Amino acid sequence: MASSLHRFANPNRFMRLSGAVLPWAAVITAILFPIGLYLALFASPPDYQQGETVRIMYVHVPAAWMALFVYTTMAVASAVALIWRHPVADIAARAASPLGAGFTFIALATGALWGQPMWGTWWVWDARLTSVLILFFLYLGHMALFDAFDDPTKGARAAAILALVGAVNVPIIHYSVEWWNTLHQPASILRDGGPSIAASMLWPLFIMAFAFKAYFVTFLLVRMRSDITAAKLRALRRTQVEGAGMSAATPAAAEADRA
Repeated sequence: MASSLHRFANPNRFMRLSGAVLPWAAVITAILFPIGLYLALFASPPDYQQGETVRIMYVHVPAAWMALFVYTTMAVASAVALIWRHPVADIAARAASPLGAGFTFIALATGALWGQPMWGTWWVWDARLTSVLILFFLYLGHMALFDAFDDPTKGARAAAILALVGAVNVPIIHYSVEWWNTLHQPASILRDGGPSIAASMLWPLFIMAFAFKAYFVTFLLVRMRSDITAAKLRALRRTQVEGAGMSAATPAAAEADRA
């Protein structure tokens, strides 16, 4: 496993592979989102209890799934970076963090919009909502730590440790509706006995979930490629500055020798 990871630790190899994957991910995103939104907003039926407000589900649920998925991805990348000193893993964790924060914010905002007509309130401090809010703050803390130190290596290490410590919140979020008495409904899709949602609603939900996943892959690769390119430019400028300094020092040294 370590040898396989080190093969992909080469930024040049990653740039080649991501360059091949990126167009496909972008095309899948561009195809799935219009289809999913059309099915969710127009083709799927209203719920017999919730009415038209159930359409919030098609954004809220995929965003909540992605909030957990992205944090798990970030924690795994952080572990790889800490254990195997994998440079691309650090870049992946940094690139994923703002995307995960965005998904978490969408989940919180749409959850509030959905909760108001269903529960009669925008927010309650129950286990599910509170743990997702903590997840949002973990994302913000992860982003802040990367830029909190003059030494980028220390920032990356501190952010990686936070990602690993915060990973304990992921199972808490998932099982919170089973462990505690909350207003939030229990799982209706990933549960024993199969989904309790009708197929006419389930398919649009899955298509939107795949659209969110393709969006994440697309912009994760875009951000990682951008970070690697920026790092190469910084290294090139540093080499040029050092080379100019050496060139300026050589005539001065020769003049000193003649003196």
